[in-house]
Amino acid sequence: MSRIEEQQAARTHRQVVLDTETTGMDPAAGHRIIEIGCVEMVGRRLTQQHYHVYINPDRQVDEGAIQVHGITNEYLADKPRFADIAQAFMTFVAGAELIIHNAAFDVGFINHELQRLAQAGGEDFGTLEQHCTVLDTLKLAREKHPGQRNSLDALCRRYEVDNTQRTLHGALLDSEILAEVYLAMTGGQLSLDFGDVDERGDQSASGIDRSASPWEAPRTPILRATPEELAAH
Repeated sequence: MSRIEEQQAARTHRQVVLDTETTGMDPAAGHRIIEIGCVEMVGRRLTQQHYHVYINPDRQVDEGAIQVHGITNEYLADKPRFADIAQAFMTFVAGAELIIHNAAFDVGFINHELQRLAQAGGEDFGTLEQHCTVLDTLKLAREKHPGQRNSLDALCRRYEVDNTQRTLHGALLDSEILAEVYLAMTGGQLSLDFGDVDERGDQSASGIDRSASPWEAPRTPILRATPEELAAH
């Protein structure tokens, strides 16, 4: 691929940084998604496009989970079900490279919701991986920092990303923070002409340009997290 072709590909490379919050740890035990937050990047620049929704899980949220994210059963009572938001969510992420910290957790929950929807007679979307590719920033962080703590908070400290607003987990805020961490881990944002990558490793939100958005993405494997990392999600 020529230099010009690489720059053109960079301009249309669509990534969606995604996070979820759930009623508990294991979808096999009946736990459900209660929040999805996504922010879009095109050519390694945040656009003004995002997707955010709270979801009524039709079950109780574990007390331990509430202590993590602060989302109560009462708050979720009047929110839409996953079946109500599935089409809009899948449309938003379709064709993108998803950037997720501890991807096995979030992808597992989303696929569980998609399977439940199909089994209930709703639209059969298949799996998330049939619509998107996935890059796991936990795997990326392990490769760059072996033997160190690689939680999102630890990476914020390492790359000097401001996470002072993160007193509780929240899907949209965590996606915004992860976008900054990802850019820092992978060399900063692209320069104004979408050519060379900025080599600063401490790019903050104030330095991220906002642009419009077409789409496309390469394939990256998912790495399953350790039990300790799942517990720290």
